[in-house]
Amino acid sequence: MQVVVLGCGYVGIELGRQLTQAGHEVVGVRRSDAGLDAIEAAGFEAVRADLTDAASLAAVPDADWAVYAASAGGRDVDAARTAYVDGLRTVVETLGDRPSPPDRLVYTSSTGVYGDHGGDWVDESTTPDPATDRQRVLLEAERIALEGTADRGIDGTVVRFGGLYGPDRYRLDRYLDGPVTAGYLNSIHRDDAAGVVAHVLTADVARGEVILAVDDDPVWKPEFADWLAEQCDVSPPEKRTVEERAAAEGSVSRRVRASKRCANDRLHELGYELRYPTVREGFRPAIEAFRAD
Repeated sequence: MQVVVLGCGYVGIELGRQLTQAGHEVVGVRRSDAGLDAIEAAGFEAVRADLTDAASLAAVPDADWAVYAASAGGRDVDAARTAYVDGLRTVVETLGDRPSPPDRLVYTSSTGVYGDHGGDWVDESTTPDPATDRQRVLLEAERIALEGTADRGIDGTVVRFGGLYGPDRYRLDRYLDGPVTAGYLNSIHRDDAAGVVAHVLTADVARGEVILAVDDDPVWKPEFADWLAEQCDVSPPEKRTVEERAAAEGSVSRRVRASKRCANDRLHELGYELRYPTVREGFRPAIEAFRAD
């Protein structure tokens, strides 16, 4: 199949590698020189385009499948709206109105759209309750991915990633230095995030379906921090409840207060096998590198 990965960055480049290795023809789309160089270094074709500019998207070739994996970076709401809502709408309208539109489009979203559930379990049937303006933007983009695609006869799917980690994004100091705020950590390794999208493209997924992409074990952050400290032979970090952090800092955001456990039963039903079932396997390279230093 011919696949175009729009916003081909941290997850998209790994997705392109996996799809290329599986025999698909992949094109990665970025607008920066550094982004284009990274795509080419990964071994597949790079095309320059601005996802918010319909004229610019003329450079993007027709494809059987499209993946929208753009990232806004940081937490600025305006940047998020431009990247997720404006860009996705432009892509859906531009590619969808072509004589040969893609058959499938996968949009990569976030489990952050669920907001706070007091540590309870959530899954695809749980109604989203975004905790921040940025998360509300993500949910708005999901509607475009599902409804905007349907209007053009494209099968739209949303994959909600847990917290991404992996090469260059382990952030060990966040847990080893502390303080660590209580709450659940719902994670997925970069390689599995890419693997899930690749799997969803070929799996028997209903039009308009939403799928959670998280590993098997939502971990309690203080326990995970203590485990990391033990593995790295350092002292356990300071721990704080949300209330203690609020007292120390004056307030904490709704995002920090949000705690939930994300279930991945649907992912297993679709037959995906995680490369890193928990963060304990996934963080092993970072632990080994830390100990080597």
